[in-house]
Amino acid sequence: MTGGSTAHPFDAPASDALLQRALAVTPGGVNSPVRAFRAVGGTPRFMVSGDGPYLTDADGREYVDLVCSWGPMILGHGHPQVQRAVLDAAARGFSFGTPSENEVALAEEIVRRVAPVDQVRLVSSGTEATMSAIRLARGYTGRSLVVKFAGCYHGHVDSLLAQAGSGVATFALPDSAGVPKEMAAETIVLPYNDLDAVAAAFAERGGEIAALITEASPGNMGVVPPAPGFTEGLRRITAEHGALLISDEVMTGFRCSVAGWYGLEAGEQGYAAGAPDLFTFGKVMGGGFPAAAFGGRADVMALLSPVGPVYQAGTLSGNPVATAAGLATLQLCTPALYERLGEVADALTAGLEEHLGAAGVPHVVQRAGSMFSVFFRDAAVRDYDAARAQHVPAYSAFFHSMLSQGVYLPPSAFESWFVSGAHDEAAVDRVLAALPAAASAAAESFATISS
Repeated sequence: MTGGSTAHPFDAPASDALLQRALAVTPGGVNSPVRAFRAVGGTPRFMVSGDGPYLTDADGREYVDLVCSWGPMILGHGHPQVQRAVLDAAARGFSFGTPSENEVALAEEIVRRVAPVDQVRLVSSGTEATMSAIRLARGYTGRSLVVKFAGCYHGHVDSLLAQAGSGVATFALPDSAGVPKEMAAETIVLPYNDLDAVAAAFAERGGEIAALITEASPGNMGVVPPAPGFTEGLRRITAEHGALLISDEVMTGFRCSVAGWYGLEAGEQGYAAGAPDLFTFGKVMGGGFPAAAFGGRADVMALLSPVGPVYQAGTLSGNPVATAAGLATLQLCTPALYERLGEVADALTAGLEEHLGAAGVPHVVQRAGSMFSVFFRDAAVRDYDAARAQHVPAYSAFFHSMLSQGVYLPPSAFESWFVSGAHDEAAVDRVLAALPAAASAAAESFATISS
């Protein structure tokens, strides 16, 4: 623990000064919308450093970090072995525009961990990974339609922004301006966890559907795991109609287990109905650097150029520094690490349940491995409509109370919370100590609407 006060005022003058500079040169002052704090209000905190489980902002205030760069910092900030790998790689050159050994080693590590993945292609972002997987599926099947679920976010790909959740849900924009109607018409949006709706869509248009893409366990409308049998049902229905199943593990990949959500849910035996055809990965596999991947069955991947006719390329794909960070991170993602992540998530979710319950706040806490989120409503959340039915102002009150006590949460009610292997007992205790006041703030928000 690096010290510093845990009582922070609402205003943040240094961050606000940076925001004013940013507003002059960047739309909204941020480079990803959720960072703007529009969903919770107040001044977004500009961070200047991270150390283990802590962040320090421009005003010199320290926070326990429960965002972890939206998932990648599974080891915590500034892990010495990852730093060493990055510095060693950078000393040999930043980018070559040629193949290098690091990208081969990272691909080998991913293939080793996820049994159904025969080959992978490295890219620079999760959006690029899902976009490329969709193109590959269309090339493989010769079809154009794609099925997705409301509330699942697969990056800012034109055809996948319909009812996309995450930052889109935060700003109540189920679709994005700038997406042609023709592109939206290529996407069928269905309610999540509803196999009957999937079966009906495929019965009507199955011969036109190239792929169904799903977050392996959604985390962009809050954490909403698939109902028992849902993933296998998707596999069975897509296989019956000759469509590919794409499992988006950009968020869950190597976060939920050694093999991501696939390893957690399917286990060593796999799914009875078979594995997804393609997977997308990101976040953890980049170790905090811009790196992502898509991969799957060898016969499908064989359609990619330069072997096949489906074109995909990227100047910085397989960047030697990013792949060094990703490889070092994955090599440190051991069973012992996942056990520790589970212990931290257990402690924090138990604390949430205890203090929100004691304050009489309607809530439900949901998990996918060590990822979790709290919904301010009474009943479990199984789909996007239920996620949107929560009392969002209560989350804003809860968020600002935690922030003022030195705990940095996702600045949106529709995002996952993340922990790291660096979250020790001191960091966990700081979060638990902040919960009673935050629960009271949420309770006051509910009282306001009922009075």
